[in-house]
Amino acid sequence: MKKEEFNIMSDIKAIESLKAQLICIIGEFYRLLTKGSNVAHDAIIDCISGAIIILYILAEKLGYSFLEVDDTMKKKLKMGIVEEDSIEKEGKKLSKLHNHLKERT
Repeated sequence: MKKEEFNIMSDIKAIESLKAQLICIIGEFYRLLTKGSNVAHDAIIDCISGAIIILYILAEKLGYSFLEVDDTMKKKLKMGIVEEDSIEKEGKKLSKLHNHLKERT
């Protein structure tokens, strides 16, 4: 097997693993939410942060930079703000996240 073929196979295996991990985390997140308000705060934050990490790594494996992901998120947030998305109307959540991302970079 050529080195390029090995790298492609390795990348495919890594991508499939990341996808499986993401599904497991989302499943765990939903399971935790069904338990109601008695769920441990740390477990929910762990699921959310884990999913975000996996999505960033998956994006990179697919050829997208972290900066591209951040920039696209900012654009989508701006669009939601301008179009007065229901989430934005409820409590300016899109604006808060957009400001967070702007401060981070």
